[in-house]
Amino acid sequence: MIPLASQMVEPGALEAADLREAWRLLPPEDRVEGFRALARGDAEDFFLDLSSREQAELESLLPPGERRLWMRLLPPDDAADLIQEADEEERPALLDLLDDVTRTEVLALLAYAEDDAGGLMNPRFARVRPDVSVDEAISYLRKQARERLETVYYVYVLDAEQHLLGVASFRDLFSAPPDKRVRDLMSTDIVTVRETMDQEEVSRVFAEHDLIAIPVVDAERRMKGIVTVDDIVDVVEEEATEDIQKIGGMEALEAPYLEVGFLDMMRKRVGWLAALFIGELLTASAMGRFEGEIARAVVLVVFIPLIISSGGNSGSQASTLVIRAMALGEVRLSDWWRVMHRELLHGFAFGWVLAALGFMRVVLWQGLFRAYGPHFLLVAFTVSGALLGVVTFGTLVGSMLPFVLRRLGADPASASAPFVATLVDVAGVVIYFSLASWILRGTLL
Repeated sequence: MIPLASQMVEPGALEAADLREAWRLLPPEDRVEGFRALARGDAEDFFLDLSSREQAELESLLPPGERRLWMRLLPPDDAADLIQEADEEERPALLDLLDDVTRTEVLALLAYAEDDAGGLMNPRFARVRPDVSVDEAISYLRKQARERLETVYYVYVLDAEQHLLGVASFRDLFSAPPDKRVRDLMSTDIVTVRETMDQEEVSRVFAEHDLIAIPVVDAERRMKGIVTVDDIVDVVEEEATEDIQKIGGMEALEAPYLEVGFLDMMRKRVGWLAALFIGELLTASAMGRFEGEIARAVVLVVFIPLIISSGGNSGSQASTLVIRAMALGEVRLSDWWRVMHRELLHGFAFGWVLAALGFMRVVLWQGLFRAYGPHFLLVAFTVSGALLGVVTFGTLVGSMLPFVLRRLGADPASASAPFVATLVDVAGVVIYFSLASWILRGTLL
């Protein structure tokens, strides 16, 4: 049971697992009381496990005397994330809670864009000079670990100007003779990322090389910090969530779903809905253009949903596959010709399959119910031909639209499934009735 704000609770009276389970359901005042009821060690672990947004919210609710304690628990990169999540007017006060060294480090991190490697990195890492002995290096690393290091994955070898020269593992250090120099056992084949590299590109580097930490360097190869795999896990989740939301036909949310206010949710979703509605008005206009054909051959109307939805489905499939391939680095802008050729063949093949099914549907219904009159074979050829054209067109448009958006500097994920389907709807009506006018002229039309 979670204590209420009105109840007096002693530290240690609550289990962290119980509070974590109920956290999102609790009002702010009960969150504070529940947090203060945890034992000190549990409270530290709990605070570190919270997202940056949740940490910022909790900090704003804690008594002033307790805020400094929890701000100083965070490493510089996490403190920077918390400050970025806080309201603009609260940020100077949060910075003032940090010690001078950490404040300097956090200010340097805040100078980077939030989505760059520089904004992700931790400026505290294990470093040694190349000319020291292994024994001296181990002693120095022990001192660093006691004083300022939160995590130690690799040992980075820097010169006096902080240029990255090499990297060594702790296994290398502990297994080497004590008097051996670090430069003699370090590896100079180092995977690095630039401080301005986008976080999505950084995640690809991690996936490609299967590393725990990657050094961040500037243009002169001076080392600025490290990005660790736990940071990238958060990045991958964030990027995937953003892409999925955009593919769904809306702007990406900036907070968990249940924490987004009514007006913010409206703003994120209604714009795309309005744009898609306007797009569908073009479909209505296209149908109005063929009003005469529809009046003379009402049977054609029955197949409109079948045809345009098939084209929309094929286009949505293609756009989703290409967007994801771009996100994973499997497809680049220069691959557009290969993708177009590949998807054109696929779309044509899919179109033939659906065209055959559509043809059989018309013939079967005619045999069972006499639904389409004496010219049913012409109707069948019209429907199957339209399916072939619309599915091929939808697949081609769905696969190429992400490339167009990437070329224009926009996010390819904006080529959402609803957007592609709306484009194909308009083209589908035009293809269908144009084909019907040609095939059925002199019979039904």
